[in-house]
Order: sequence, then structure tokens, then C-alpha cells
Amino acid sequence: MHAMLIETESTPNPATLKFLPGRAVMETGTRDFASPEEAEASPLASALFSLGDVKGVFFGRDFVSVTIAPGAEWADVKPDILGIVMDHFLAEVPLFNAASAGFSVPAEDEGFADDPADADIIDQIKELIETRVRPAVANDGGDIVYRGFDKGNVYLKMQGACAGCPSSTATLKNGIESLLKHYVPEVTAVHAV
Repeated sequence: MHAMLIETESTPNPATLKFLPGRAVMETGTRDFASPEEAEASPLASALFSLGDVKGVFFGRDFVSVTIAPGAEWADVKPDILGIVMDHFLAEVPLFNAASAGFSVPAEDEGFADDPADADIIDQIKELIETRVRPAVANDGGDIVYRGFDKGNVYLKMQGACAGCPSSTATLKNGIESLLKHYVPEVTAVHAV
């Protein structure tokens, strides 16, 4: 096992320390986790929250910052955090679970109720997004989440770096639409929501 030096830096908040693994953490953007539930999207964040004294995890470009709960002492928690961060980067496991987009759409956000009759088509669409589309947009620091299928229309949500950029609409129309139509003839159009 290679040794790895992880530097720590203090922050203006005494409850928060920055851990610098000496390599990129987030290629683009940042990600904030304020609860164990949110942290389920990331094995690293989950592991940190599992220590019990951690109440916040933030991924920056080249650091992971960790906030400990009131009453917790850095002297107790820091060695564990260093160990978790080091193991994570040495193992080179992904920062986020492959399923972290999780297609679990919160109820109030539904917009579209999928027709059970379309279940097979929807499974195909989700599978394609998972295997072909998301890995491609992930390189650009973005993500795409399935939002619904209705009468041939596929609704997708752009997230992260992809959400605001003008090229994302073009990507969606050209690349993703033609890909989905090719494999799933029932698809007639793709829309960003």
C-alpha cells in the first residue's frame, strides 16, 4: 500500500477542517452534504458521516472539508477522517455511487406519472441513460436524471455543470435524442425540464 500524505488546513470555522489529498477531488463544481441521507450519494461522504461526530462534508476542487458536531474534538476524530480520506483516494473508487442520480424523483417534483404499460420502454431508456449518457456528461462535471416518459417524449433533467450551459441543450437534442431513438423506437423526442 502506498503511503499518501494528506495535508490539513484550518478554516475560519474551528469546527471545519480542509483535507487536501494532493489530487483533484471534483473536476468541476462542488458538492455539499449536510446530512447522512444526502451523503448516500457518495461512498466517501457516507463513510465520513458514519463516524457519528461529522455533521457536514463538502467536496471542493482539490479538497474535502469536514465539519464536526458541537462537542466533538478534532483530536478524537481527525485520525479517523484522515484514514477514510486516504483509503478512498488510494483505492481510486468513484466519488459518487453510479446510481447516485437514483432516478428517485421526489413526489412533488413528478410532473409526469409514468404509465405502467410503458415499463419496458422506460427500463430501456433508464438503462441507456445510465450506461451511455451519464458517463459522457459526467466528464463535463454534469449529470442527467430521468424525469419521465409520456407518449414518446422523454423528459430529462440536466444537473451540475450541464444545467446552465447553452451547449447542453444541443447535446440533449442531437446526441441523446438520436441515441435513444436509435435504441428505443418508441421515443419521438427528448426534452430538458
